[in-house]
Order: sequence, then C-alpha cells, then structure tokens
Amino acid sequence: MFITADQISASNQAAFDTAKSLATTSFAGLEKLVELNMAAAKALMTESFSHAQAALAAKDLQQALALQNGLVAPMAEKAVSYGRHVYGIAVETGAEFSKAFEGKAADAQKAFNQVVENVAKNAPAGTESAVAVLKSALASSQTAIESAQSSAKKVLAAAESNIAAVTEQALSAAAAVAPKA
Repeated sequence: MFITADQISASNQAAFDTAKSLATTSFAGLEKLVELNMAAAKALMTESFSHAQAALAAKDLQQALALQNGLVAPMAEKAVSYGRHVYGIAVETGAEFSKAFEGKAADAQKAFNQVVENVAKNAPAGTESAVAVLKSALASSQTAIESAQSSAKKVLAAAESNIAAVTEQALSAAAAVAPKA
C-alpha cells in the first residue's frame, strides 16, 4: 500500500485543523482567565477603598475590630469562588484538549489497524504466526491504552472530589473564625 499525494495533503490539512482548533481553545481559555482576573482586580480595588473608608469612619477600636472581623468570611468565600472559576476554566480547556487527543488517538489506531490488516492480507505464505503475534500485540496495546485512559479519568474525578472537599473545609474554617475573631 502506497501513500498518495491526496492522502498526504488530507493528513496535513487535518493536522493543521487540529492545531488551529487547539490554539483557538487555548486562547479562549486564556481570554476567560484574563477576564476573570480583571473582574477580580476591579472588585478587590472597589472593596478595598470601601473598607478603608469604613475603617476611617470607625469611632473606636471596637468598631474597627468588628469591621475587620466581618471581612474574614467574605474574603475566604471570594477566594474560594475565584479558585473555582480558575479551576473551571482549566477543566473546560483541558477537556477540549483531551477530546481532541482522544479523537486523534482513535483515528491513528484505526489507521494502524488498517495497515496491520493490509499487511496480514498481503503477507507471504508461512508468516501467519507472525501476523497473529502482531495482531495480539495490537489488541494488548489497545487494551492498555483504554485502561490508562480510564485510570486517568478516575484520577481526575478523585482530584475534583478532593478539591471540593478542601474548598468546603476552607469555607467552614473561615466561617468559624469570623465570629470568634
């Protein structure tokens, strides 16, 4: 089986389209992150001036301390919310990359299987055992790849669960500290 110019051209176009899609996805994720950071910076600046003005207007130390203590829980909640947004952007962008990778891996696997089938069809007499070994190795590699992908998805799910648990603990700790302080 020979590779034709049309196949090379199609392969190059597919690679270009994939690169373009991934670059667009990366840029969109970066754009979302910049927008989030700009909004967070603007909110922080506004809240800082508002808090400073309220602190300057405090009549005594007790009132200033109460004002300061009232900031702990909201700041923790905002930090957690920011972290969730960043994590969401990262997960969304990573999912797009994973989807593209899995699609290309499946295409490559199909092409490789087709090559193996063509080799098997055109193999000289007496090489049936070698072809059988090659097919067996191919089946084993496909199983290993599927197992690795499954394991990676399980690890990602566990990481997401752990992040959610840590987030809830941080919010609980901030809420507990705010009334005591």
